[in-house]
Amino acid sequence: MKKKYLISGGSGFIGSHLAKKLVDLGNEVHIIIIPSCNIDLLKGYEENIIFHEYDGTFHSLDNALVNSKPDVVFHLASVFISQHQPIDIDNLILSNILFGTHLVEAIVQNGVRKLINTGTSWQHYNNSEYDPVNLYAATKQAMEDIIKYYCEADKLYAVHLKLFDTYGPNDPRPKLLNLLKKAILTGEVLEMSGGEQLIDLVYIDDVVEAFYIASEFIFNTKYINCSYGISSNSPIKLKNLIIHRDQKLVVISGFLNFIINGIHCFNRVHVGKIFSQNPHTLQCFFI
Repeated sequence: MKKKYLISGGSGFIGSHLAKKLVDLGNEVHIIIIPSCNIDLLKGYEENIIFHEYDGTFHSLDNALVNSKPDVVFHLASVFISQHQPIDIDNLILSNILFGTHLVEAIVQNGVRKLINTGTSWQHYNNSEYDPVNLYAATKQAMEDIIKYYCEADKLYAVHLKLFDTYGPNDPRPKLLNLLKKAILTGEVLEMSGGEQLIDLVYIDDVVEAFYIASEFIFNTKYINCSYGISSNSPIKLKNLIIHRDQKLVVISGFLNFIINGIHCFNRVHVGKIFSQNPHTLQCFFI
């Protein structure tokens, strides 16, 4: 059955893959953009997507909801800053809290009841119920708490998907695998830690599938505000992903083939029912 979807962050790496999947399935897709937005990742799909501009005001998002009348809203838009400086605070608050609150207010004002929100595993350091790694993670938690208010006050149905590390072809983000590719191809020195930290890499198609499953699940769920993680279920230590041999950088074979050739060599993870009763466990169940 054809549905209407509204996506914030639909021009980004994950959002653009989600938008294209939804279009390919025959759905009507709307995307919220800002005036300076680059939509290169949506190349070839522009005519099949309806764009709505956010100018910093609630009114512009209210218009987007009035005109799109979505069945489900995906909220992926955010600003990521790993280690913030004082100059970054306004941008983090405006993008990750004010924009999100404008969006959720517009959602409930227009009678929409289904929201898939995007969080981060960094809200849960050491798998705790809440222990933010950085200010970015704290803003994601703040947005989740604001959504909880709307769930209680306006019977909004929300599913929060907490992302770990994501990767895939044509990723413009300065993520680890892209930095490794540059170092391998150019011979540049890549400054890194001792490699004891765990990294949980999830392929983009699996991430998108999880968002889609969550959107289907939300139509039948008895829970109005629940959180789950999108994990490979196989985190590895960074030092086991990257080693030095003969003073050269070497990456384990499967990831190296992806980095250099863009070929995903691992057995695909098929996302099944991802929902447990413990929302801060941050673990998906795969079949």
